[in-house]
Amino acid sequence: MNLTVSSMNSEEVALAVDWAAREGWNPGLHDAACFYAADPTGFFLARFGGKPVGCISAVAYDERFAFAGFYIVETEYRTQGIGHALVEKAQDHVGGRIIGNDAVVAQQETYRRLGFAVAHRNIRFQGKATRALLRPSEIVDLSVVPLDDLLAYDRKMFPAPRTSFLRQWIRQPEGAALGHVKKGRLSGYGVIRKCRRGYKIGPLFADDEETAGILFGALTETAAGHSFCLDIPEPNAGAQRLVTRHGMEKVFETARMYRGPAPILPLEKIFGVTSFELG
Repeated sequence: MNLTVSSMNSEEVALAVDWAAREGWNPGLHDAACFYAADPTGFFLARFGGKPVGCISAVAYDERFAFAGFYIVETEYRTQGIGHALVEKAQDHVGGRIIGNDAVVAQQETYRRLGFAVAHRNIRFQGKATRALLRPSEIVDLSVVPLDDLLAYDRKMFPAPRTSFLRQWIRQPEGAALGHVKKGRLSGYGVIRKCRRGYKIGPLFADDEETAGILFGALTETAAGHSFCLDIPEPNAGAQRLVTRHGMEKVFETARMYRGPAPILPLEKIFGVTSFELG
């Protein structure tokens, strides 16, 4: 079998995002550049006879933590060992790091066999955005928040630093990146981005449910009149109440799985995960 697996360049990551769109994952319009910035060596492409047929990502955030995603093999090339070759390449890249992923229901047993265990479910809710009456004074554009403050806040909510990724993520066009600042202190932030269909919020981090609700209202104003999604960790009861108050409907779910010890995260402050592809 004339199969090769090699690192992707930035243009090839865009191909992976196109495949993800075809799978129905509805990626953001600017995901490719943001994702590639997280770890330019962490995206892999399988070619059969020179033709691209599959991909996987294994983004190494630091020496201890990585996140896997984009596990796709073209339909006509499945059951030929291509997926196995991609997984081996990804595992070689991350080594002994703890690895997280968001596994769709159909793939969860596959990941269990690879040594992953379920930590909790993430549930995607969809709604239609409306225009807020008034933006509270505590809501600011993240561009005016010192980057060090943002990075410090994000580090409490995510298992590893992700400076390069966040620099890109909060500056992408056709969306909004907002913070909640109270008494000079960042107490939450969120990003909404335009996708192939509608918008997605992610992340939505906040000290408490009230702050999350204020950020939610300000973010969704960007998408007024359009559909949008929010991916919430199921254990966060406040996030469940938030989506219920806004009449959102469950449309999809994944299992957050880890190979290695699950990171201890304040799920009660995580009202929306960043993305199913990068954690």
